[in-house]
Amino acid sequence: MQGASLPSGDAHPWMLRLLWPWIDRMGHFVQPFLPWKYRLRVDKELRHAGLERNLTCMNMSALQLLAGLTGTLLMMWVSVRVLSRPLGLSLLLAIVPGLFCGWLPRHWLRLRGRQRQRQILKAFPFMLDMTTLCVESGLNLQGALIQTARLSPEGPLRQALGHALNDMRAGMPRLDALRAMADRTGVQALRQWVTAMAQADALGMGLGPILRAQSDQRRSERFLRAEKLAMEAPVKMLLPLVLCIFPCTFIVIAFPIGMKLLHSGLS
Repeated sequence: MQGASLPSGDAHPWMLRLLWPWIDRMGHFVQPFLPWKYRLRVDKELRHAGLERNLTCMNMSALQLLAGLTGTLLMMWVSVRVLSRPLGLSLLLAIVPGLFCGWLPRHWLRLRGRQRQRQILKAFPFMLDMTTLCVESGLNLQGALIQTARLSPEGPLRQALGHALNDMRAGMPRLDALRAMADRTGVQALRQWVTAMAQADALGMGLGPILRAQSDQRRSERFLRAEKLAMEAPVKMLLPLVLCIFPCTFIVIAFPIGMKLLHSGLS
């Protein structure tokens, strides 16, 4: 069986690209030991990150195992050679770093999925505007989506829309292809839009007003998200202020006072 290939480009860590042949081979050995719940969760995360065509669940499990073993062995070497600890104690000390290193690949996958979802949400109102303009110009929904995919800027939403259009050309019903697109991205706004399209198609309503209302709602949601991030910024800045700036300020203020007290005590 041919293994999966790592996507080309500079978006992946160089260490991952370097070790990928061994990771892919190790995945075939760990595959029989993977529980189904783990496989379903990882497959879902891979779909959200847009890597379901390039990576598999066994690749991620092999990457986690390799990272955990590397972290454990490295910590044991430091504990035995540098700190001169006994082997048993070194093994106990290396368990937590090993578990942390094994957790890092899944964390990277989740971060990639969240970043992709943020990019989709950012581009979604523009896609709705383009689709609304095409529908109001006389095209049906599928024709409007084709024009939107052609004119939209490059990004994950355009790729997801192109995948859905390919499914439609292959014979999948239009609404089923859009639902599959929403499930692959994991974006709730896309699910709500597909639900609105399904209700309009079932009731025979016009798509133009519904698409325009959806576009206005998504723009309002994007403004609210930006406002929420702006309100969270002072709270996030509080910890660096307390740990970095305030101690320096106190040192600058207290140093002359301390020197005066020191000289007055000596005199």
